[in-house]
Amino acid sequence: MKQETKWKGSKARNIGGWFKLFYHGVDGKRNGVGVILKEAYSKSVIEVKRVSDRGMNVKLEVELVIINVISAYSPQVGCEMEEKEKFWSELDEVVEGVPKKERLVIAADFNGHVGKGNRGDEEVMGRHGFKERNVEGQMVVDFAKKMKMAVVNTCFKKKEDHWATYRSGGRCPQVKYILCRRSNLKEIGDCTVFALNRVARQHRMVVCRMALEMKKRRRVRTEGRIRLWKLKGEVLNVLNE
Repeated sequence: MKQETKWKGSKARNIGGWFKLFYHGVDGKRNGVGVILKEAYSKSVIEVKRVSDRGMNVKLEVELVIINVISAYSPQVGCEMEEKEKFWSELDEVVEGVPKKERLVIAADFNGHVGKGNRGDEEVMGRHGFKERNVEGQMVVDFAKKMKMAVVNTCFKKKEDHWATYRSGGRCPQVKYILCRRSNLKEIGDCTVFALNRVARQHRMVVCRMALEMKKRRRVRTEGRIRLWKLKGEVLNVLNE
Protein backbone atom coordinates (compact mmCIF):
# COMPACT_ATOMS: atom_id res chain seq x y z
CA MET A 1 0.00 0.00 0.00
CA LYS A 2 1.10 3.54 -0.63
CA GLN A 3 0.01 6.76 1.09
CA GLU A 4 0.42 10.42 0.12
CA THR A 5 0.57 9.59 -3.59
CA LYS A 6 -0.38 13.17 -4.55
CA TRP A 7 -1.90 11.88 -7.80
CA LYS A 8 -5.22 13.14 -9.11
CA GLY A 9 -7.90 10.74 -10.28
CA SER A 10 -9.35 7.30 -9.57
CA LYS A 11 -7.56 4.88 -11.80
CA ALA A 12 -5.50 1.72 -12.12
CA ARG A 13 -2.25 1.66 -14.07
CA ASN A 14 0.54 -0.75 -14.81
CA ILE A 15 3.78 0.51 -13.29
CA GLY A 16 6.19 -2.02 -14.71
CA GLY A 17 7.84 -5.04 -13.14
CA TRP A 18 4.54 -6.98 -13.34
CA PHE A 19 2.87 -4.66 -10.82
CA LYS A 20 -0.36 -2.69 -11.01
CA LEU A 21 -1.32 0.37 -8.96
CA PHE A 22 -4.89 1.19 -7.92
CA TYR A 23 -5.05 4.77 -6.64
CA HIS A 24 -7.28 7.68 -5.71
CA GLY A 25 -6.50 11.37 -5.29
CA VAL A 26 -8.40 14.64 -5.48
CA ASP A 27 -6.19 17.61 -6.32
CA GLY A 28 -2.80 16.08 -7.07
CA LYS A 29 -1.09 18.31 -4.49
CA ARG A 30 -1.78 16.58 -1.19
CA ASN A 31 -2.93 13.29 0.30
CA GLY A 32 -3.85 10.44 -2.03
CA VAL A 33 -3.76 6.68 -1.39
CA GLY A 34 -2.99 3.60 -3.43
CA VAL A 35 -2.65 -0.18 -3.41
CA ILE A 36 0.05 -1.91 -5.47
CA LEU A 37 -0.56 -5.54 -6.44
CA LYS A 38 1.40 -8.06 -8.44
CA GLU A 39 -0.24 -8.35 -11.83
CA ALA A 40 -1.27 -11.94 -11.08
CA TYR A 41 -3.21 -10.76 -8.02
CA SER A 42 -4.65 -7.72 -9.82
CA LYS A 43 -6.66 -10.14 -11.94
CA SER A 44 -8.28 -11.39 -8.72
CA VAL A 45 -9.66 -7.98 -7.74
CA ILE A 46 -13.44 -8.09 -7.39
CA GLU A 47 -14.11 -4.59 -6.03
CA VAL A 48 -12.33 -1.27 -5.55
CA LYS A 49 -13.93 1.16 -3.12
CA ARG A 50 -12.42 4.64 -3.19
CA VAL A 51 -13.76 6.47 -0.15
CA SER A 52 -11.69 9.67 -0.19
CA ASP A 53 -8.15 10.87 -0.83
CA ARG A 54 -7.36 9.44 2.62
CA GLY A 55 -8.76 5.93 2.27
CA MET A 56 -9.58 3.13 -0.17
CA ASN A 57 -10.32 -0.59 -0.07
CA VAL A 58 -9.32 -3.18 -2.66
CA LYS A 59 -11.16 -6.49 -2.31
CA LEU A 60 -9.70 -9.56 -3.99
CA GLU A 61 -10.14 -13.32 -3.95
CA VAL A 62 -7.10 -15.56 -3.47
CA GLU A 63 -7.86 -19.27 -3.73
CA LEU A 64 -11.42 -18.88 -2.40
CA VAL A 65 -10.32 -16.53 0.39
CA ILE A 66 -11.70 -12.97 0.22
CA ILE A 67 -9.15 -10.37 1.33
CA ASN A 68 -9.83 -6.67 1.90
CA VAL A 69 -6.74 -4.48 1.63
CA ILE A 70 -7.28 -0.98 2.98
CA SER A 71 -4.82 1.85 2.42
CA ALA A 72 -5.32 4.87 4.70
CA TYR A 73 -3.57 8.17 5.38
CA SER A 74 -4.44 9.98 8.59
CA PRO A 75 -4.25 13.78 8.99
CA GLN A 76 -1.00 14.96 10.53
CA VAL A 77 -0.63 16.01 14.15
CA GLY A 78 -1.10 19.72 13.40
CA CYS A 79 -4.37 19.27 11.48
CA GLU A 80 -7.73 20.32 12.90
CA MET A 81 -9.53 17.78 15.09
CA GLU A 82 -12.56 18.00 12.79
CA GLU A 83 -10.45 16.66 9.90
CA LYS A 84 -9.12 13.84 12.08
CA GLU A 85 -12.59 12.86 13.26
CA LYS A 86 -13.80 12.77 9.64
CA PHE A 87 -10.95 10.43 8.72
CA TRP A 88 -11.73 8.01 11.55
CA SER A 89 -15.45 8.14 10.81
CA GLU A 90 -14.83 7.20 7.17
CA LEU A 91 -12.46 4.40 8.17
CA ASP A 92 -15.02 3.10 10.69
CA GLU A 93 -17.64 2.95 7.95
CA VAL A 94 -15.37 1.08 5.52
CA VAL A 95 -14.29 -1.51 8.10
CA GLU A 96 -17.81 -2.06 9.42
CA GLY A 97 -18.90 -2.75 5.84
CA VAL A 98 -16.51 -5.71 5.53
CA PRO A 99 -18.19 -9.05 6.36
CA LYS A 100 -16.67 -10.75 9.41
CA LYS A 101 -15.86 -13.90 7.42
CA GLU A 102 -13.55 -11.95 5.07
CA ARG A 103 -9.89 -11.21 5.78
CA LEU A 104 -9.09 -7.59 6.53
CA VAL A 105 -5.69 -5.89 6.44
CA ILE A 106 -5.17 -2.16 6.97
CA ALA A 107 -1.87 -0.54 6.02
CA ALA A 108 -1.85 3.08 7.08
CA ASP A 109 0.22 6.12 7.83
CA PHE A 110 -1.60 7.00 11.04
CA ASN A 111 0.78 9.87 11.95
CA GLY A 112 0.71 8.74 15.57
CA HIS A 113 2.74 6.78 18.13
CA VAL A 114 1.03 3.84 19.83
CA GLY A 115 3.85 3.65 22.36
CA LYS A 116 5.88 0.91 24.02
CA GLY A 117 4.35 -1.80 26.16
CA ASN A 118 0.78 -3.06 26.20
CA ARG A 119 -0.46 -2.89 29.79
CA GLY A 120 -4.23 -2.73 29.55
CA ASP A 121 -4.11 -3.06 25.76
CA GLU A 122 -2.97 -6.67 25.43
CA GLU A 123 -5.92 -7.56 23.22
CA VAL A 124 -4.75 -5.22 20.43
CA MET A 125 -1.00 -4.74 20.98
CA GLY A 126 2.20 -6.65 21.45
CA ARG A 127 4.99 -5.35 23.71
CA HIS A 128 7.24 -4.02 20.96
CA GLY A 129 5.97 -0.54 20.18
CA PHE A 130 8.18 2.52 20.51
CA LYS A 131 8.46 5.55 22.80
CA GLU A 132 5.46 7.24 24.40
CA ARG A 133 1.91 7.14 23.10
CA ASN A 134 0.45 10.42 21.86
CA VAL A 135 -3.13 11.51 21.20
CA GLU A 136 -3.05 10.26 17.62
CA GLY A 137 -1.61 6.93 18.76
CA GLN A 138 -4.41 6.55 21.29
CA MET A 139 -6.87 6.99 18.43
CA VAL A 140 -5.22 4.05 16.66
CA VAL A 141 -5.46 1.87 19.78
CA ASP A 142 -9.09 2.86 20.41
CA PHE A 143 -9.95 2.06 16.79
CA ALA A 144 -8.25 -1.34 17.02
CA LYS A 145 -10.20 -2.18 20.18
CA LYS A 146 -13.49 -1.11 18.64
CA MET A 147 -12.90 -3.15 15.48
CA LYS A 148 -11.30 -6.13 17.27
CA MET A 149 -8.06 -5.73 15.37
CA ALA A 150 -4.38 -6.03 16.29
CA VAL A 151 -1.51 -3.60 15.66
CA VAL A 152 0.79 -6.07 13.91
CA ASN A 153 4.00 -3.97 14.12
CA THR A 154 4.02 -4.24 17.90
CA CYS A 155 3.95 -8.05 17.91
CA PHE A 156 7.51 -8.61 16.65
CA LYS A 157 10.73 -7.58 18.37
CA LYS A 158 13.00 -5.68 15.97
CA LYS A 159 16.12 -3.55 15.96
CA GLU A 160 15.70 0.18 15.38
CA ASP A 161 16.34 -0.05 11.63
CA HIS A 162 13.43 -2.46 11.35
CA TRP A 163 10.76 -0.64 13.33
CA ALA A 164 11.34 3.06 12.51
CA THR A 165 9.02 3.86 9.59
CA TYR A 166 10.39 7.34 8.98
CA ARG A 167 13.86 8.80 9.31
CA SER A 168 14.77 12.46 9.00
CA GLY A 169 17.82 13.87 10.74
CA GLY A 170 17.74 12.51 14.27
CA ARG A 171 14.03 11.68 14.19
CA CYS A 172 13.09 8.01 13.81
CA PRO A 173 9.38 7.71 14.64
CA GLN A 174 7.05 4.77 14.11
CA VAL A 175 3.93 6.19 12.45
CA LYS A 176 3.00 3.58 9.83
CA TYR A 177 1.17 0.48 11.00
CA ILE A 178 -0.41 -2.68 9.70
CA LEU A 179 -3.58 -3.93 11.37
CA CYS A 180 -5.38 -7.24 10.96
CA ARG A 181 -8.29 -8.94 12.68
CA ARG A 182 -7.27 -10.41 16.03
CA SER A 183 -8.79 -13.71 14.96
CA ASN A 184 -6.34 -13.86 12.04
CA LEU A 185 -3.22 -12.72 13.90
CA LYS A 186 -1.89 -16.29 13.95
CA GLU A 187 -1.58 -16.06 10.16
CA ILE A 188 1.01 -13.28 10.42
CA GLY A 189 4.54 -14.64 10.20
CA ASP A 190 6.48 -11.38 10.45
CA CYS A 191 6.23 -7.61 10.19
CA THR A 192 9.30 -5.50 9.61
CA VAL A 193 10.60 -2.30 8.05
CA PHE A 194 13.03 -2.26 5.16
CA ALA A 195 15.57 0.52 5.52
CA LEU A 196 16.45 0.89 1.85
CA ASN A 197 17.53 4.47 1.21
CA ARG A 198 16.47 4.32 -2.42
CA VAL A 199 12.87 3.42 -1.56
CA ALA A 200 10.56 6.33 -0.68
CA ARG A 201 13.41 8.46 0.65
CA GLN A 202 12.75 9.22 4.36
CA HIS A 203 9.64 7.06 4.38
CA ARG A 204 10.41 3.38 4.91
CA MET A 205 8.58 0.36 3.62
CA VAL A 206 6.63 -1.74 6.13
CA VAL A 207 6.43 -5.37 5.02
CA CYS A 208 4.12 -8.00 6.51
CA ARG A 209 4.28 -11.71 5.70
CA MET A 210 0.94 -13.49 5.89
CA ALA A 211 -0.06 -17.12 5.22
CA LEU A 212 -3.79 -17.59 4.75
CA GLU A 213 -5.35 -20.43 6.68
CA MET A 214 -8.16 -22.30 4.95
CA LYS A 215 -11.10 -23.97 6.71
CA LYS A 216 -9.54 -27.41 6.28
CA ARG A 217 -6.25 -26.20 7.79
CA ARG A 218 -4.75 -25.83 4.36
CA ARG A 219 -2.36 -22.91 4.26
CA VAL A 220 -2.01 -20.71 1.21
CA ARG A 221 1.10 -18.60 1.07
CA THR A 222 0.19 -15.24 -0.38
CA GLU A 223 3.75 -14.38 -1.31
CA GLY A 224 7.24 -15.78 -1.08
CA ARG A 225 10.40 -13.94 -0.25
CA ILE A 226 10.17 -10.25 -1.09
CA ARG A 227 13.26 -9.24 -3.04
CA LEU A 228 13.14 -5.50 -2.42
CA TRP A 229 16.70 -5.03 -3.61
CA LYS A 230 15.51 -5.90 -7.10
CA LEU A 231 13.09 -2.98 -7.26
CA LYS A 232 13.96 -0.88 -10.26
CA GLY A 233 12.61 1.20 -13.07
CA GLU A 234 9.10 2.62 -12.90
CA VAL A 235 8.15 0.61 -9.81
CA LEU A 236 10.93 2.28 -7.82
CA ASN A 237 9.96 5.68 -9.21
CA VAL A 238 6.39 5.18 -7.99
CA LEU A 239 7.60 4.34 -4.47
CA ASN A 240 9.88 7.37 -4.45
CA GLU A 241 7.17 9.84 -5.46
